[in-house]
Amino acid sequence: MNKLALITLPLLAFFILLPASTSMYAQASPNDAALSSFNLSSQKWKNRVLLVFAPSSNNPAYQQQMQKFQGHKSAFVERDLILVEVLTDGNSSASSQQIDPSSAARLRDRLQVGAQDFRVILVGKDGGVKRRQTTPVQAKAIFEQIDAMPMRQQEMQKRGR
Repeated sequence: MNKLALITLPLLAFFILLPASTSMYAQASPNDAALSSFNLSSQKWKNRVLLVFAPSSNNPAYQQQMQKFQGHKSAFVERDLILVEVLTDGNSSASSQQIDPSSAARLRDRLQVGAQDFRVILVGKDGGVKRRQTTPVQAKAIFEQIDAMPMRQQEMQKRGR
């Protein structure tokens, strides 16, 4: 019984204290940007990824595209769709979390998008490119395309929709 207690108590303490210790590292000072890495492979079979590439946030096509997505957050969540903004000049982000410049550069290279190009690219859960646009696209068109996919049809049946 004492041996079991000697093993169990440290493990229990570890799991109880784990959230507190990890939260200390997650807090960044206001001067430090919390950058994370992002790669498409980590999303495979979990999420669909909608990438918007632009030279900067001042690009007219980028601004128009972001306006088209406003008010559709629940539709993104419902479809397991992550929005990734990849900017040559400025901060790139995945689901509103800033990603490091090297991740942004890798995404540009992998999807063959030039630094000054505007692109909207939809990547399915299987990791394949499902849509590639050179102009802004309506959110509804993207949702309709996703909803027509066999995997999405299965998801809707499981969720009772």
